[in-house]
Amino acid sequence: MKFTPAALIAFLLFPVLSLAHGPTPQKAKESIVINASVDTVWNAIKQFDGISGWHPDVKESTGDDRHESGGRRTITLQNGGQLVEELDFYSDNDHEYSYRLKTENVQAFPTSSYSIGIQVAAGETADSSVVTLKSRFYRGDTGNTPPEKLNDEAAVKAMNEFFKNGLSGLKRKLEK
Repeated sequence: MKFTPAALIAFLLFPVLSLAHGPTPQKAKESIVINASVDTVWNAIKQFDGISGWHPDVKESTGDDRHESGGRRTITLQNGGQLVEELDFYSDNDHEYSYRLKTENVQAFPTSSYSIGIQVAAGETADSSVVTLKSRFYRGDTGNTPPEKLNDEAAVKAMNEFFKNGLSGLKRKLEK
């Protein structure tokens, strides 16, 4: 069997190329039932730059008060790190919005990028709501051999903890 020079090069490089890959997207999703109406819950979270009022991991949040695509906020986490986020979608009628990381800060949060959606839906009773947070994200180090603090596991753990802490904080605030 004869190989052309191009076929031989491709054949020899293919195993090496198959080992070189970037990160795969990770996902997180958390929900919580809150004993409060959809309107009450939505009023607590609809202010995009007001996350520090209900999320215990966020020390401070400021923004441009725009509730539309392109609206921005800066959050300061309890660890002192800051993240800049931007709204992609906002719907008062559907009680939901989605946003993404605008400025990466892997020292503050071990992801290189993320998009997050939050939605409030009716619960099983008129006085209950289900709040769902979901995200798609990439680890902090997108190279082939990330350090432990910036790998997939660290990113998944951080996102899940952020979601659980935020939902628990919202529930505590509204069910006083």
